[in-house]
Amino acid sequence: MKNDPPSYETQALREFGEVLQGRRTIELFLHTRVPRALVTEAIEIATWAPNHHVTQPWHFYLLGKQSIEQCLDLCREIVTDRKGAKAGEFKRERWSEKPGWLVVTCRKSTGALLQQEDYAACCAAVQNFMLYLWKAGVGCKWTTGPITRDPRFSEIVGFDGEDAFVVGLIWYGYPKLTPTQSRKALTEVLTETR
Repeated sequence: MKNDPPSYETQALREFGEVLQGRRTIELFLHTRVPRALVTEAIEIATWAPNHHVTQPWHFYLLGKQSIEQCLDLCREIVTDRKGAKAGEFKRERWSEKPGWLVVTCRKSTGALLQQEDYAACCAAVQNFMLYLWKAGVGCKWTTGPITRDPRFSEIVGFDGEDAFVVGLIWYGYPKLTPTQSRKALTEVLTETR
């Protein structure tokens, strides 16, 4: 009796691959609201990301209208300080078109190795979140811009910057436009050793 591995050539696996390859960063969103239940399902799925010693170092913050308005004002202030009032207003206006806002933080660790592992786990959780939503027709943009490192941002969101740091500000919504993309050939990114 042979011990052959199960076939990996299945329709379900191909469809899963299409979801992974099809996901894109979305810049422009429709104004259609994403159901809260879908977003919370995606967060639940996100928490099943691999994490060493089951540290579960992540925390998710779904921002409401008041918090979003405060973030928009902070964004305008940060950009105005760096590039002038016109650029600040433009950036605030652009950001105000993002329908859903989620902030993901990572608990700070005492050891460098644990911190690296926890950050990697949080990144995997963000990817789970985005892929689940993508399968439901919802796109995301994961940003780590200057606002996410500003201490005023942690005050708005409601976490202590001494205990956690931002992994990403995730905007989500139904895509208005889905860009195309390509990747390097496998031969450029894979090395097989003996």
